[in-house]
Amino acid sequence: MTKLSGQAFSLEFFPPRDDAAQTRLTESAQALAAINPGYVSVTFGAGGTTREGTMETVRHLKSMGFDAAPHLSCIGSTRQQLRDLLDQYKAAGVRRIVALRGDLPSGMGAAGGSDMLRYAVELVQLIREHSGDWFHIEVAAYPEMHPQAAGPQADLRHFAQKIQAGASSAITQYFYNADAYFDFVDRAQMLGVAVPIVPGIMPITNYSQLMRFSEMCGAEIPRWIRLRLAEFGDDRESIRAFGTDVVTEMCQTLLENQVPGLHFYTLNNAAATMAIWRGLSG
Repeated sequence: MTKLSGQAFSLEFFPPRDDAAQTRLTESAQALAAINPGYVSVTFGAGGTTREGTMETVRHLKSMGFDAAPHLSCIGSTRQQLRDLLDQYKAAGVRRIVALRGDLPSGMGAAGGSDMLRYAVELVQLIREHSGDWFHIEVAAYPEMHPQAAGPQADLRHFAQKIQAGASSAITQYFYNADAYFDFVDRAQMLGVAVPIVPGIMPITNYSQLMRFSEMCGAEIPRWIRLRLAEFGDDRESIRAFGTDVVTEMCQTLLENQVPGLHFYTLNNAAATMAIWRGLSG
């Protein structure tokens, strides 16, 4: 496993929707194998849009030699459906789950009936009750606050409850201000959280896409970064070069401060993550 000062990298992919996307995923995963990640995760679509694809992609990545971890979202699934998925993953030899609340499917006005879970903490509890210690459970953390939270401290308490319910470690939403991460970890430790909290890293390659993602998930893009990106306009090469420099420098700061590792949101594209990795390991 490639490490920098004892820290490991991990990667996130999403299930491809067609043959061309499948080819891109495979090629990207092959290129990113150079990082020798501790594990890779595969996202989970709401309302069944990519649920089947998640399992297929996990199997595909495992066949390529990766330790693959499916994302599992409780929204829109019954308890029995979730138990069945856990049994299928256990039978496939999967040992790690990324447990998330997930987004409401289109047209679904509430989180479901009495047999459906509403929050990630309930999913963590269900996994532990049904599967014991078989799975290493990753949960989400929000250094800059979940967009639907009542406030930073309420959000932190919800995070701590997921750890108390049995989560093994956490991956953060991406951020571009390392101080937000360090402050979140300090406050979490004050509440008794002792599990690893791994920074989530989003490479910068597309300004409009980044703005759209950030608006949805509540991640803040510092003003100076936004202004520089906007100034580049359609000059994608300059955006990628600037983005690589900014994110690499932040990752170096994180690693120097002994974070447990880095989790890269690859968007099924190897180039940007590889550029950052080379900058860190060069």
